[in-house]
Amino acid sequence: MRKGYLTTKDLAQAVGCHVNTVHLYEKWGFIPPVPRDPANNYRMFTRYHLEQLRLAYMALKYPYPGGKEVVLDLVSAARDRDLDSAMALTKDYQAQIAAERAQAEAAISYLERWLAGAEVSEVDAPLTIGQAADLLDLTRDTLRSWERDGLIEVPRNPGNGYRQYGPGEIGRLRVIRVLVNGGYSHMAILRLMLRLDRGESVDPRQALDTSSADEEIFHITDQWLTALDAEDRRCQRIFDQLEVMSQMVDG
Repeated sequence: MRKGYLTTKDLAQAVGCHVNTVHLYEKWGFIPPVPRDPANNYRMFTRYHLEQLRLAYMALKYPYPGGKEVVLDLVSAARDRDLDSAMALTKDYQAQIAAERAQAEAAISYLERWLAGAEVSEVDAPLTIGQAADLLDLTRDTLRSWERDGLIEVPRNPGNGYRQYGPGEIGRLRVIRVLVNGGYSHMAILRLMLRLDRGESVDPRQALDTSSADEEIFHITDQWLTALDAEDRRCQRIFDQLEVMSQMVDG
């Protein structure tokens, strides 16, 4: 500490990151602007800079269930000392995580019924590609891409050629969605789907939560359900950190 201010090294050591990370976070605007000492041009970090860096370093880590935008917004709000908005955005992020968990649980339910040979009637009538995309919180382009990659075959209306997504297609897409979010490559997902199509025995929860040695996984996060639990815990740590920062501002 120098003249009541913190140095770059102080922040890096306190947060457990490299000094270059502090400089990058400053450059990217994740922490407030840093004043300079007029005598030597050294950065003069405050305690709030430290706590904001701690928050940003905690929050800005993959994965981001439901999308990264809300996390970026909450970090920006905290940077600007709008901590009430940051708290509200953290609750929004919690809701995103809950929505992703609901999609995952729906996928598991479909798999359990599929493996048991039971009928699945999630939708009463075939859906259009737009309706299916809305139901699954996906884009139409994503659905087309999965179809092109052979992950799913979608029947067409013989009258107009439009895609028709019935209960089986919606359930299958739920499974694909979870596996994609969990970091599985399209090739690995195709292998799993072919196993299911052949009627092979698969533990649904294990299939969605762990990877086999021969599967091509392109990201370290290959346990989506476990990752969602971890994100819930991270949200709580973000709340706790925001509370610390709120007390600083109020004080």
